[in-house]
Amino acid sequence: MRFFIDTANIEQIKEAHDLGILDGVTTNPSLMAKEGISGKENITNHYKAICDIVDGPVSAEVIATDVEGMIREGEELAQIAPNIVIKIPMTKDGIKAIRYFSQKGIPTNCTLVFSSGQALIAAKAGATFLSPFVGRIDDINWDGVALIREIAELYAVQGFNTEILAASVRNSRHIVQSALAGADIVTCPLPSILGLLKHPLTDIGLAKFLADHKKSNA
Repeated sequence: MRFFIDTANIEQIKEAHDLGILDGVTTNPSLMAKEGISGKENITNHYKAICDIVDGPVSAEVIATDVEGMIREGEELAQIAPNIVIKIPMTKDGIKAIRYFSQKGIPTNCTLVFSSGQALIAAKAGATFLSPFVGRIDDINWDGVALIREIAELYAVQGFNTEILAASVRNSRHIVQSALAGADIVTCPLPSILGLLKHPLTDIGLAKFLADHKKSNA
């Protein structure tokens, strides 16, 4: 499984990169706004800064909701850096835009996916990545990880190359469950990634080792 960080915060991206396990970044307008980034030029420069840190895919989301606008914005975003991926919502116009970019050889990330039917259409259109929203599905009392599992089976049966990028990941357990369900990639906030490092027995064991070492060298 590959690890993407879901943020526009440069310091958090650097911290994840320094761990040596960061494979990519996903962003969206809300995450940009959270960092106080606004205006076309500032947003473009921020994407450039992210791409200077990360060699892997960096998802940059379009704002337009019509196919012409998505294509126009996507082509501009693709010029920022070679590793930019155009993030496009799961809509009728979005599918048209994904097909357009697929034929141009420009990678895409189909976002806001909540069903296997949507996953099927996105893969058929040629999406590079598919982002099912695990946490938001859990919020409506369904099972987000079960959706990951169903899509993974669907893609395996049909031989689609679209990669499953588990999104809306809320905690470390979601990461492990998504990996077991067949997700190719997980994108999540830094605390969820760091949470994988933590276990109380590790802390207890380390404290004991250090205490024993101190006694033996007293």
